[in-house]
Amino acid sequence: MGQRMILSSILDAIGQLSDPRFRRVFWTGVAMSLALLIAASTGLVWFFGWLVGDSVSLPIFGEVRWIDDVVSWGSALLLMVLSVFLMIPVASAITSMLLDTVADAVEDLHYPGLPPIDAVPWGDALRDTVGFLGVLVGANLLALVLYVIFAPAAPFIFWGLNGFLLGREYFTLAAIRRVGRVRAKELRRRHMTTIWIAGTVMAVPLTVPLLNLVVPILGAATFTHLFHRLTSRAPAG
Repeated sequence: MGQRMILSSILDAIGQLSDPRFRRVFWTGVAMSLALLIAASTGLVWFFGWLVGDSVSLPIFGEVRWIDDVVSWGSALLLMVLSVFLMIPVASAITSMLLDTVADAVEDLHYPGLPPIDAVPWGDALRDTVGFLGVLVGANLLALVLYVIFAPAAPFIFWGLNGFLLGREYFTLAAIRRVGRVRAKELRRRHMTTIWIAGTVMAVPLTVPLLNLVVPILGAATFTHLFHRLTSRAPAG
């Protein structure tokens, strides 16, 4: 039953990807994510350039003036490599701040007649986004160690970890809109297995270039469907 519910939620979300509101959130999320990564790259290069200075005195070689260039470019390349792992967490977190637009589009099409809801205050949305971003980035940076130690299992670690985090966060954000934070956490605990499986299915395309940029939108729509389908058969509690 849970697997069919997940599949139908994903298929309905895919079927709505051409929605103009989906596209607007997608391009906004990508633009903000790229801007953040470019700013981080610039800041990192400047910081290491400032730390090393214009020249360094080395034994035998004497004064060397190109060390700062090597360090600066090396730090930029390092961030480019890390961005492969960080781009999606950043995009996912930023998209979570824009979740209301995606959820509204899903509910307007698939669940008409629902009572209106109050918009999430900007401060609360920003707090949730920063918290989500911190958890996603921190967990994925720590997981880099596991990817190296358990290299053959790295894809499964990546899918399982990000599936848990994405599922947990997107379901909670979708549920908060309708039932509040306390009830959302209760529902999340009750349906954690289904939510984790759905999140893992979302995490698999994260390893596919370009397709991975659609995942935040797809995840927000899928978990909006999943919330409504789980609560439609759950006791009011």
